[in-house]
Amino acid sequence: MKALILAAGYALRLYPITKERPKALLLIRDRPIINHIIDKISSIEEINEIIVITNSKFISQFEKWKEEVLCNKNIRLVDDLTKNHNDRLGAIGDIRFAIENAQIDDDLLVIGGDNLFDGDLRDFLAFAKTNKDNPVIGVFDLKDKEQAKKYGVLKLDEDNVITDFKEKPKDPDSALVAMCLYLFPKNKLRLIKDYLSGNAEKYDATGYYIDWLRKKETVYGFVFRGRWYDIGDHGFYKEAKEKF
Repeated sequence: MKALILAAGYALRLYPITKERPKALLLIRDRPIINHIIDKISSIEEINEIIVITNSKFISQFEKWKEEVLCNKNIRLVDDLTKNHNDRLGAIGDIRFAIENAQIDDDLLVIGGDNLFDGDLRDFLAFAKTNKDNPVIGVFDLKDKEQAKKYGVLKLDEDNVITDFKEKPKDPDSALVAMCLYLFPKNKLRLIKDYLSGNAEKYDATGYYIDWLRKKETVYGFVFRGRWYDIGDHGFYKEAKEKF
């Protein structure tokens, strides 16, 4: 199994602090956000490599970070060859780029480089093993439908199968939201290319892909407990620094 950390965005909503520094390298408790993610991945025995996809603007900062980070896994950096927000590949585009560039042919754990959470990845992967031929996504219950408007909102049936998914709905009928955390079995990786061939305009928000995917495949959701911070703007970053 490989792990892929998405860290190629330009984080305009966090300007000016991300103008010259990638979001994944912002500090939480005196450590880069990505280090907290690395800690969780390091505990997973099945994962034999961590791939971090970034961009040409920030690749040198990640190269320096790689020299300093302590990790029991091999870390590989991938440059998606973009230099600014306007030519970005988007989250789904970056997943495809990483799969092709790094020649990934394994089950793939994908985590957004701005995700902080308490839950144990081992529990998530244990659940995924019981549904090993199907994609599984991380889910968090915000318990607040108003807050859920900012995210991909979903419904689960009694078997934890995703039965509905809407990206940033104006009137959510659930407070369950998708984290940027996915397990894609290797035999389903080809579907990312299939999706992009027909949905080139929806390459950024991963929710659009999940909604497309659930209509073709059975997709499961695993609900995480504890705390979760999706560091998308100054308010969430401030809260994470204070509480995580």
